[in-house]
Amino acid sequence: MAEHTIKAFDDEIDRLRGLIAEMGGRAEAAIENAMLALQRQDTGLAAEVVAEDKRIDAIEAEVEKLVVEIIALRAPMANDLRDVIAALKIVGVVERIGDYAKNIAKRVPLIATNQRTLEPISLLPSMGQVAGEMVHDALNAFAARDADLAVAVIERDTVVDDFYNSVFRTLVTFMVENPKTISECAHLLFVAKNIERIGDHATNVAEMVYYAATGHTLPDRDRGTTQLED
Repeated sequence: MAEHTIKAFDDEIDRLRGLIAEMGGRAEAAIENAMLALQRQDTGLAAEVVAEDKRIDAIEAEVEKLVVEIIALRAPMANDLRDVIAALKIVGVVERIGDYAKNIAKRVPLIATNQRTLEPISLLPSMGQVAGEMVHDALNAFAARDADLAVAVIERDTVVDDFYNSVFRTLVTFMVENPKTISECAHLLFVAKNIERIGDHATNVAEMVYYAATGHTLPDRDRGTTQLED
């Protein structure tokens, strides 16, 4: 009976990890496709990103239900409990990451109506790539209980912040020098802020992974004085 219980618990944990991996993969794809849609002004691809977000939401609900069942039926302790609680918190963050990708995609039709292609739009795909890689590595760290990889993700957040600050200043300059670009610049600022938030959320996932793997929390990060406020 004990062996059966352990096997059932292990199966449930495997299923939990599988759902999170699927959810994370879909969020990563949403980021990549949203940025492609922005680059190509592809409103069809942008619409696909928006529609796919419903599946991410559905997986979140499935994970929440499974976590409740695991806690109620298995009463996990110590490391196992930390893993289960981390999984519950992580899916909430990944769902938000999917929302940010969806929000970027929703801006594509608005940006595509403009004939101009502003220089900062060339920075956004690189910024989006870094943020997407952070999400990927944070979820890999969770799957492998890899505290070192989690720390590496956290340290990379400054790269996304630097991108955001550069895009912000460039777009503000465009708006001041040419008021006709204000509408398009405002949309691009919105996109840049969403990417920056994706990086922040990937960092949050990594911090949860570090705690689940080690039982310790990391000290608050010094974000310095260069990070622009919302």
